[in-house]
Amino acid sequence: MSSPFDPLLDRAHRHASAFLDDLPQRFVGARAGRGEMMAALDAPLPQQGEDPAAVLDLLAVQSGRGASGCAAPRYFGFVIGGSLPVALAADWLVSTWDQNAGIHVISPLAAALEEIAARWLLELFDLPRESGVGFVTGCQMAHFTCLAAARHGVLRRAGWDVEADGLNGAPRIHVVASREAHVTVEVALRYLGLGMRALVQVESDDQGRMQDQRLRELLPTLQGPVIVCAQAGNVNTGAFDRLRGIAAAAHAHGAWLHVDGAFGLWARASGEEAVRGLADGIELADSWATDAHKWLNVPYDSGVAIVRDAGDHRDAMTSSAAYLIQTGGAERDAVDWVPEFSRRARGIPVYAALRALGRDGVADLVDRCCARARQFAGLLSAEAGVTILADVVLNQVLVRFGDDDELTRAVVAGIQADGTCWASGTTWHGLAAMRISVSNWATSEDDVAVSADAMLRVFRSLREA
Repeated sequence: MSSPFDPLLDRAHRHASAFLDDLPQRFVGARAGRGEMMAALDAPLPQQGEDPAAVLDLLAVQSGRGASGCAAPRYFGFVIGGSLPVALAADWLVSTWDQNAGIHVISPLAAALEEIAARWLLELFDLPRESGVGFVTGCQMAHFTCLAAARHGVLRRAGWDVEADGLNGAPRIHVVASREAHVTVEVALRYLGLGMRALVQVESDDQGRMQDQRLRELLPTLQGPVIVCAQAGNVNTGAFDRLRGIAAAAHAHGAWLHVDGAFGLWARASGEEAVRGLADGIELADSWATDAHKWLNVPYDSGVAIVRDAGDHRDAMTSSAAYLIQTGGAERDAVDWVPEFSRRARGIPVYAALRALGRDGVADLVDRCCARARQFAGLLSAEAGVTILADVVLNQVLVRFGDDDELTRAVVAGIQADGTCWASGTTWHGLAAMRISVSNWATSEDDVAVSADAMLRVFRSLREA
């Protein structure tokens, strides 16, 4: 007997397959903007409703115009990874099962899979096995979660209960971060009520690394609770702060050390000693934020918050109510580790990806992307007038054309209009640059060769003009 879901799911599968089949050779950017999308999709709210099949067809047709190919092998913008086939398929099951992953009693399946995925991540990253782990939407909420635990921890040690008494009258917290810190760290401080004036910035070097000697000089001048935010993987260069020395300085001062490892934490899984060495000392931190929808290549949204002191983590996040059925045993209630209650079971695609890849598969994924980044740098730097602005140590390549801001921005715009690949622009130490991020499991040597050729073709055309 057929289900009422069958015709629509079959139709959705056909549309999805067509989209995925087209990814490797499609125009990588979006072909239409707001005006075209609104013209095609906007309408008065129907009184009687429309045929569901027609609604799906409308969405599928417009995805070819208004959706970018950010899952494509030649998309190199914003450190966006494509979805592994097993992770995408698992995510379809997550939507089908429609589990609220907030507490164990609602879904023992989701709770168990997330508990196992959390343990596997700690093993893969070789972080303290007793750490708390929460599956959040992305690194923004991972920072929020970890820094909430940090706020709780440093104020607890100062004799203040921030969950009970709030911040009014609490000891002032200083948050120290590099000038190259990602904006999501700053946003988390706003969300947590610490404010931007709590932020003390430390100068960075020419690769984007925090100057740890300056940190050591700064810390003794700060009175009261301190949180230090370090970076594993600069968003422009991929550079890592010198984490071992930073950890020693932070802990000597009694500070909490948080690490932004949005994509850089995955260097711990590399099979190459040089790549793993970038993260030397990262295990000494008190909390870590990363994304699975970047280098593990699971579908959006999937971030991970990890806190060494599981008690601080839980106390900062947990909630309870008389109507809930919360565990007092070994079972995992996800609400203890994340800001949300009702949410999809986003840890399940992480479980599927890790189980399908294994340690060797994750290492290969990371190392292939790093190799493709080095390939990009080699092909582009061979051209006169093209400069690689920073050492290529991970999966990021920072490129400048003609040593000219206007020309560099024109090349970025030209590449996006060309459609062979997609890369984004940035500003690095006052200079316009193109940023290439290689994060997709499907990116091949041929993809890089074709993309570099397109970039140079656009550059030569503009230079000659």
